[in-house]
Amino acid sequence: MNQPFNKNANNAATHPAFLSVWEIEAYYGESYIVQNVSFNIHEGEILALLGRNGAGKTSTLRAIARLDDPALKHGEIWLDRQPLHQMKAHQASAAGIALVPEDRRIIAGLTVEENLQLAQIAPPIGWSLERIYELFPRLGERKKQEGVTLSGGEQQMLAIARALARDIKVLLLDEPYEGLAPVIVQEIAKTLNIIRDQGITTVIVEQNAVAALKLADRAVILDTGTVVYDGSAQEVLEDEALRSQYLAI
Repeated sequence: MNQPFNKNANNAATHPAFLSVWEIEAYYGESYIVQNVSFNIHEGEILALLGRNGAGKTSTLRAIARLDDPALKHGEIWLDRQPLHQMKAHQASAAGIALVPEDRRIIAGLTVEENLQLAQIAPPIGWSLERIYELFPRLGERKKQEGVTLSGGEQQMLAIARALARDIKVLLLDEPYEGLAPVIVQEIAKTLNIIRDQGITTVIVEQNAVAALKLADRAVILDTGTVVYDGSAQEVLEDEALRSQYLAI
């Protein structure tokens, strides 16, 4: 049974943490969006980062990926003893962070295979195309098709595959199930479990909280930019009152 969440505790201090987020504060202009957020993730773990719309989930992912917006004004982010908080986005990417944004960013005019090859144009190079097509056989079947003409589920697979084409340690997924049929959601969840088995650590932000919780080992819930729960994903699944308080739309 998890202990009651303590906002004053260093929840990123548990050893050994692979990715530690400690007291980060991030702003869009003057708007204080990520408010003293702390959590930690162990290597090979899947963490569901949950909350209502506007809770600060995507902003937290973007801060970890070291994008310019939101601006990180306070706190520390450590990946395998590397100080991400001191890095720019390209340096965080080289260190092993991969963000798959909600809009997927498939490049128009390029085939599936060209999208993947572009990801490998500079080191560090990750999975081979053969290995990627083994995990995503649909992409192999459509490798000569223009990426933006794929179905929504196939585009999501391509976005994840493009991240794996780099040598990554942490996969950050922003709304990967958005607009997808339940059968495709299940297919992507199976794929994410396989990726976890390869030792890649994953953070998933998802409005489909139940689907994310079924996939995840642990859950962190944000409410208006602050952490209100950090513990077992299974406990959130079993606690309808908790889900109603912080996740119900």
